[in-house]
Amino acid sequence: MANLNKLPSPIGVKGPVLTIVMDGVGIAKDCAGNAVKRAYTPTLDAIMEKYPMVSLKAHGTAVGLPSDDDMGNSEVGHNALGSGQVFAQGAKLVSNSIESGKLFTSDAWKAEIANVLDNNGTLHFLGLFSDGNVHSHIDHLKALIAHAKEDGVKRVRVHILLDGRDVGETSALDYVLPFEEYIASLRDDSFDIMIASGGGRMVITMDRYEANWSMVEKGWQTHVLGEGRQFASAEEAINTYRAETKAIDQDLPPFVIAKDGEPVGTINDGDSVIFFNFRGDRSIEISKTFEAGADFDKFDRKRVPSVAYAGMLEYDGDLHIPSRYLVSPPEITNTMGEYLANAGVAQYAISETQKYGHVTYFWNGNKSGKFSEELETYVEIPSDVVPFEQRPWMKCAEITDALIEAMKSGKYPAMRVNFPNGDMVGHTGNIEATICSMEALDLQLARILAVVDELQGVALITADHGNADEMYETDKKGDPKVGKDGSYKAKTSHTLNPVPFIIYDNFYADKYTVKADEGNFGLSNVAATAVNFLGYEAPDMWDESIIK
Repeated sequence: MANLNKLPSPIGVKGPVLTIVMDGVGIAKDCAGNAVKRAYTPTLDAIMEKYPMVSLKAHGTAVGLPSDDDMGNSEVGHNALGSGQVFAQGAKLVSNSIESGKLFTSDAWKAEIANVLDNNGTLHFLGLFSDGNVHSHIDHLKALIAHAKEDGVKRVRVHILLDGRDVGETSALDYVLPFEEYIASLRDDSFDIMIASGGGRMVITMDRYEANWSMVEKGWQTHVLGEGRQFASAEEAINTYRAETKAIDQDLPPFVIAKDGEPVGTINDGDSVIFFNFRGDRSIEISKTFEAGADFDKFDRKRVPSVAYAGMLEYDGDLHIPSRYLVSPPEITNTMGEYLANAGVAQYAISETQKYGHVTYFWNGNKSGKFSEELETYVEIPSDVVPFEQRPWMKCAEITDALIEAMKSGKYPAMRVNFPNGDMVGHTGNIEATICSMEALDLQLARILAVVDELQGVALITADHGNADEMYETDKKGDPKVGKDGSYKAKTSHTLNPVPFIIYDNFYADKYTVKADEGNFGLSNVAATAVNFLGYEAPDMWDESIIK
């Protein structure tokens, strides 16, 4: 890797260059569902009005996803922020591999199929069951099932994690019922296939960053052991739980499909298991659980079947989790963190548990380690294990306390922070809580920017995608849809809206100009801008800086 070159006429920033990621805070129409606009945020309002601001694309092809109908997410957003480039991402990689047939000629796929055929076992598919295209896509699952039948697999069981987060909050049956018809069309005397278990994605299996291992334990009990409340079908489970709990899909309890009192799809010795999510953060823990040896200590697995396990992708390239995967992940190279480390620039990254991996692992191009132990400091503030709508301020004050201390230390020219509030609370669909989360964040922005001024630094304030900006389902004009009863329908997914990029600078504005916002900037333009403020030219492979 080449080193960064100094700018001929550097801006000369004395204090830190701080990138602030307001996770899930997009730019949208001022309406009833826009929690960002409805919140009392005097600091954010003032800096948007007073300081240079451009909009950044944070979804679709601008972050490496297949089409501009695909909403952005925190993973690809932080990849783009940290690398200064756009790489083909999980969904696109998998789709391309399926369409080309490369997936089905991979050693991993062959091993999964051979294990089942050699042991007269069952092939299990486990993952997020929707077309949200953030963690998974149901079309990928269908393609894998169809090819498994072609390859001679006799028995398949599907374990479904209900979404209601990247898609409509109560849309589960829109996927389950057509899928039941689809697998019925495949089923015959030599091909036995059915849904075996499931539950809401925020209740079982899909924990991340080891924030709540009990979710994974519930998933293990449900999918592997077949323990839990039994139903005749997924449709019956969903309808029953909705009537009893009034919960949205992501929060529905686990269920086991049974016949004559016996689970139809426990996971046993000689079986193969494919976790079909392509996104890494919520795939690592369940993968560890399947692949760990006797020293596994997160919970009592009770029974550990000898299976061939594979992920759709390699979810952690440094730790090689899982050991077998169907599609190779993008090789993200020449990241900002690596360039700055090579240039001897000290860096500081901080968030709470829910987004800690985003300002470290994803920011660094899906690399879990540091580029330099000496030059990089990573700080994780432990997240509370409570529903986010019950504590919408999350850990933003504690993050700010630690950040300010680090800023005042003078050790770190390059700093970055993620505040998860707008995204994590936005996903609950609770607009009042999300408004509160934005107000809590605004208080911390005021504290931080005062220290930026004290140290004569610069703050680059942006987001990774939208969420809190659109808390109700909207029509084509961006207005909230009104139901027959006159109410709005909560939206729990990310949005397709752009995000702000604000240059907070009270000392150096005469040293540069901000390029015109013509709608062509994306998250990948941030890295070049940041290194320019640090006094360096951006590498040629990065997307252009927003300043000149």
